[in-house]
Amino acid sequence: DDQIERERASQRLSGGCCALAAIYLMGKFYVANAGDSRAIIIRNGEIIPMSREFTPETERQRLQFLAFLRPELLGKEFTHLEFPRRIQPKELGKKMLYRDQNMNGWAYKKIEEDDLKFPLIYGEGKKARVMATIGVTRGLGDHDLKVFSSNIHIKPFLSCFPEVRVYDLTQYEHCPDDVLVLGTDGLWDVTSDKEVAGVVMEVLTSYEPNDPCRYTMVAQELVVRSRGVLKERGWRLANDKLGSGDDISVFVIPLGGPGNYT
Repeated sequence: DDQIERERASQRLSGGCCALAAIYLMGKFYVANAGDSRAIIIRNGEIIPMSREFTPETERQRLQFLAFLRPELLGKEFTHLEFPRRIQPKELGKKMLYRDQNMNGWAYKKIEEDDLKFPLIYGEGKKARVMATIGVTRGLGDHDLKVFSSNIHIKPFLSCFPEVRVYDLTQYEHCPDDVLVLGTDGLWDVTSDKEVAGVVMEVLTSYEPNDPCRYTMVAQELVVRSRGVLKERGWRLANDKLGSGDDISVFVIPLGGPGNYT
């Protein structure tokens, strides 16, 4: 992240990206995630999460705590408090549900002038945004990202530090159908863990266990099914639900057995 910052002037590059890395070392898989990509292990049909997404919702308290400690980062335009909805001026003096950086649940407070500011975190699910701008709270880059039509920098709220999870391959006997799946959010936006596991088993059983291309075909099938077919109303899945319009990258890595090529 520091290198990207140093090079952004000479390379004239802006923007940022998420990062999901898997490293095999001395019998263990280390999976590091900074962003909203996801990794799962499918072992004997069981789904084992190897990452979690970092979004304004999952990191609400970290973001609010930073804003509480350094209110100058909010540029007098935002409040670190969260409300169920936007507060209207006519509601001044009334009681409203809220929560701050220390709260998991909600409590009531009397609405004050500062509460009329735009909330630091606004929206739900995939529509949640930090300062109404970005929906991912960890990753690399975005050093120049600002709130639209303002001089308020968003980078202080974004973290480049990944969460690392460890999986010990020596603790289990793995067959050729046991895999690690890495995918960007374009996959997971429209395809659940269970659906991914279903595609993995469906495709793998149609190839011989020692056929190395079987894993590439699983990745290809996951991309195709998540993208869907382009129709007049956009990308559509087989059930006519909206397909992924985002970029989709998928890796399928065998964990053992005769299908494990090096």
